[in-house]
Amino acid sequence: MTDPAKIRGKVVVITGGARGIGLATATALHALGAKIAIGDVDETTVKESGSARDFELYGKLDVTDATSFGSFLDEVERTIGPIDVLINNAGIMPTGRLVDEPDQITRRILDINVYGVILGSKLALARMLPRRSGHVINIASLAGETHIPGLATYNASKHAVLGFTDTLREEYRESGVRFSSVLPTLTNTELGSGVTAPKLLRPAEPEEIADAIVGLIESPRSKVRVTAVAGIVSQVVGLLPQAVGDGIARALGASHAFLDDVDAEKRKAYEERARSV
Repeated sequence: MTDPAKIRGKVVVITGGARGIGLATATALHALGAKIAIGDVDETTVKESGSARDFELYGKLDVTDATSFGSFLDEVERTIGPIDVLINNAGIMPTGRLVDEPDQITRRILDINVYGVILGSKLALARMLPRRSGHVINIASLAGETHIPGLATYNASKHAVLGFTDTLREEYRESGVRFSSVLPTLTNTELGSGVTAPKLLRPAEPEEIADAIVGLIESPRSKVRVTAVAGIVSQVVGLLPQAVGDGIARALGASHAFLDDVDAEKRKAYEERARSV
């Protein structure tokens, strides 16, 4: 059961907060009394989302630009207070075969999904370490524990986020700053539009991811997987011999889910936005 006392008054910054998991998380935490700052590269949408929910701060944030990120965090601390939690949520997931992926899209995925997380964590640490207090939560993916055809670069980026976050957790284990990873399965957001979840594994709702993040802030731990069933499947398959694990994934439809089975028309709007350079 949620304890609002552990959330109330905390200053929480969420990147990629204009929609999807980021917005659902901001909404859930705000309802529990947290002070919320959401940033997003989509300035129009982030302002619409923030003003509609009366968040404390909202505005443009480019996680690939150190000046933009640093200035946003400075504004948060100047207008709301010291940052208690940074949620590095911004990320993109273009789909398709690697050979067809333009170099600028490869770079864009890595810039947002990996460099943005590293940059945000570094900037947050600089503010949290002197206070010996804070929590950095990085949104990874169950794709970071497996391999899914059609998502090669995205997979690589989420493997990187997991390794990075685990390393920081140990590097700063006595600093008072906590580090956690969140590993969602395919989620019903625009990012997952036009994609059918593998057999037996239902998509998660963004509110489920939000609830998991609320739980992490209340009781910090290294990782949380959502949904629980998808997380168990991911861990079990990872322990099996390679041929067996790959065979199970193929039987569940994972080898086609992000390639031949994608509904291109339903996914068109997201792909165009994600690929805009």
